[in-house]
Amino acid sequence: MALIAFYLIAAVTLVSALMVIMARNPVHSVLWLILAFFSSAGLLVLIGAEFLAMLLVVVYVGAVAVLFLFVVMMLDVDFVALRQGTLRYWPFAMLVGVIFAAEIVLASVMGVKSRPEAFNAAPGASTNAEAIGQVMYTDYILLFQLAGIILLVAMIGAIVLTLRHHPAVKRQNIARQTSRRRGDAYELKDPKPGQGI
Repeated sequence: MALIAFYLIAAVTLVSALMVIMARNPVHSVLWLILAFFSSAGLLVLIGAEFLAMLLVVVYVGAVAVLFLFVVMMLDVDFVALRQGTLRYWPFAMLVGVIFAAEIVLASVMGVKSRPEAFNAAPGASTNAEAIGQVMYTDYILLFQLAGIILLVAMIGAIVLTLRHHPAVKRQNIARQTSRRRGDAYELKDPKPGQGI
């Protein structure tokens, strides 16, 4: 039964991954990407790595893929002009695709030859979440902190790159707000009798 589930979920993952790169509409491509993430999470559940499956759904589907979807839908991209220059990059794209495919085949063949009889998702720990925590916060703590700094810099860079100044849009003046006095908060009017404000 588990083998049938594996083949079905793996087929869905492969088809959705192919549709990510073959879809003409970028919004459809992002939706196929979300399906690929969900299917990959199902494969992780099958091998007993529930914590990694949850992380994949929460981080990638809940944050990254939705962010991609909003960026694609909110940016005013001229896809007709974008498609016109893609023919130049097909030879390089095919070369990269062949290299990726060769790596996957090599990893699969080597993994089958060196695979242990029983895969233990939580070696030396009661759950796989505890096993990941032990490794992440002991042996790889510096790399984990460095990855967090890189993600922070990438987030700041994305904000700077997408920030656009429009003269018609009012922006906050933090210095004016913090230095405001009580007298600046109101204005006294002296209307004449029968005249509105």
